[in-house]
Amino acid sequence: MSAPVAQEELPILEAVINIRNRLTALKRDRAEYIKPSEVNALYQAVVKQVTKLNDVRDDNTTYNNRVDTTLADVFSLLSLCYLTLGKTKECPAVYSQLASMRQILTHMEESGLYNETDVLPFQRRLQDLRSIVQHDAESGKHPEALTKLLERQLNELDAIVRSLQESLSDISVELIPVHQRLVTIRRQLVALAAKEGNHKSELKPLAEELRKIDSKRVNGKFLGPGGIVPASQAICSSILEECFDILQQIKAQDESKNVASSLKPIHDRLEELRAELENLVLTHRWSLRETDLYNYSLSLQEIDKMRIDGKFVDADGNRPPGQYVLLYLLRRCYGLIYRLLSSSEPVSEELMPIANKLSTVKKCLNEVYKYGGPFSPRDLYPYQLALYQIDSMRKDGKFVGVDGSVPEGQGIVMAHLNECHELLEMLKESMNEENNQYYDDEDDDRDPESACEDEDEQ
Repeated sequence: MSAPVAQEELPILEAVINIRNRLTALKRDRAEYIKPSEVNALYQAVVKQVTKLNDVRDDNTTYNNRVDTTLADVFSLLSLCYLTLGKTKECPAVYSQLASMRQILTHMEESGLYNETDVLPFQRRLQDLRSIVQHDAESGKHPEALTKLLERQLNELDAIVRSLQESLSDISVELIPVHQRLVTIRRQLVALAAKEGNHKSELKPLAEELRKIDSKRVNGKFLGPGGIVPASQAICSSILEECFDILQQIKAQDESKNVASSLKPIHDRLEELRAELENLVLTHRWSLRETDLYNYSLSLQEIDKMRIDGKFVDADGNRPPGQYVLLYLLRRCYGLIYRLLSSSEPVSEELMPIANKLSTVKKCLNEVYKYGGPFSPRDLYPYQLALYQIDSMRKDGKFVGVDGSVPEGQGIVMAHLNECHELLEMLKESMNEENNQYYDDEDDDRDPESACEDEDEQ
């Protein structure tokens, strides 16, 4: 439960709530593009309130009241706005990515089901994000209060990653292949439990593989070369037993979902969120506004908070069956949000339609060039027209926003545009060569006598 808000912090709380409301209104307005000037004004307003908050607080005390939770909401919304504007290489854009990583890493730590290939991508991503924060800290582009906050969060996530890697180092070399395979099988089983329909054909090979792994144990122990008993038996054995447990639960249920009726509303909501997020992963280049992810994150956090000691409970405090399925869906949704955030391109939403159109034109031109002619100027006309229309949008060589500003992503869009022009010129050259070759071949095929007659006439 959050602590009460001190009297001197009440004006700050009121101002921060007002900023959050303005950001929420900005997020909901789909009629217009988000303007950098509006986001920057709200960002400066937040920085001002954070500075005031630091002045009334003690640096050596940890605080957690309504001001902190509201500020977290504000920073999440601001971070998503920066991603929407294509400012992916600036400090504020890092905040939402760190929050998403924390959710996934915390669940990985809780479950204990991961391997080296799961952890390494997070380690590399943290290094990339740290370099962004360090660059902004050195250049003074963003306030010290923000860069320090992000550095603290980066250090906390680094500590979680190190903890995960240390726990993996406890697994003996002989058991690493067994551990990796068991983690993979468990994920496949939980994914099957969350799927519609009968899984008999898909379960059979997994069940056979589990029995094969189990048969390698002697008196309940996995043995290494020479009959030695490697360390970390408990880790592998517990995952193996858990796999058999999930397998039996799936087999025991003839229903399409192994979820108790008391947990059905949570299950249905998670299924709905997963379907929407998976659709966004496929269509994000055309339909995603990064600020939309805020509502998904909020919904998942609310569901996550329903757990007691890591489990979902019913009205009587019992733990109904279906826990594996719900946790799989929850973690799947967290993973999809992180995937969408980390794949966000440094292109403003205002330039994204142009970037998408150029990407499509480039793909088409590459296919035409790959398969070659014969083709005529008429075949190339649609591409020339598309590029001409895009070229005509520029002012003084730049794509300008509705409010007269220069949106992020000019370099990427211009690179796409130049590539399209180059491909078009290459196609024109190949078309001319084919035409010249055609006329040369026509001359060679002419009757020699008729050629002589032409010369005599001349």
